[in-house]
Amino acid sequence: MSALTRLVVIRHGETAWNAAGRMQGHQDIPLNALGLRQAAALAGALAGEGLHRVVASDLQRAWQTAQALAGPLGLPLQAEPGLRERCFGLLEGHTHAEIEARWPVQARRWRERDPHFAPEGGESLVSFQARCLAAVDRLAAAHAGETIALVCHGGVLDGLYRAATHVALDHPRSWPLGNASINRLLHTAQGLALVGWNDSAHLDGVAADDSTA
Repeated sequence: MSALTRLVVIRHGETAWNAAGRMQGHQDIPLNALGLRQAAALAGALAGEGLHRVVASDLQRAWQTAQALAGPLGLPLQAEPGLRERCFGLLEGHTHAEIEARWPVQARRWRERDPHFAPEGGESLVSFQARCLAAVDRLAAAHAGETIALVCHGGVLDGLYRAATHVALDHPRSWPLGNASINRLLHTAQGLALVGWNDSAHLDGVAADDSTA
């Protein structure tokens, strides 16, 4: 069997905390109404992708998104805690403005992308990326030769993009991480390779509902 595994990596749909700019991390926030509509658009967009299975973070915003994809396509769905978002510890649940006001030193180190900075009770970028890459390596090896969808989080996507394009963890981000976006990578013995990023054409007809965001 070929050692190449095709990865279709999807960020979860929008949540109320996304819309409010509130740090989620490991907080288990559900999709909002727009997020549910975004998730529902994925099955049609990926019906011809040749997916073999869907693997998702066990946080409900990712799990709900994965269910909306796997169910209509009749695909097996499994949970993988290694695909969870970065844990931000005491910063979780707060807006960026609140974090700047209450913890200015931690806010600066987070903003500057210090790879070794871990918020109190949280993960550093170094340990977070190592966790995510280990999970992806494990899944790709277990399903070599297949095409698998990974439903996860913005931080996970950021780490995979950096690994595939050899961008340092402390380098400023210049690529989008859209909710319910479709991103394609290849996994081989040599590592990750980028195929396509932030495909959001399937969301063109999904309008925001300001009353429920």
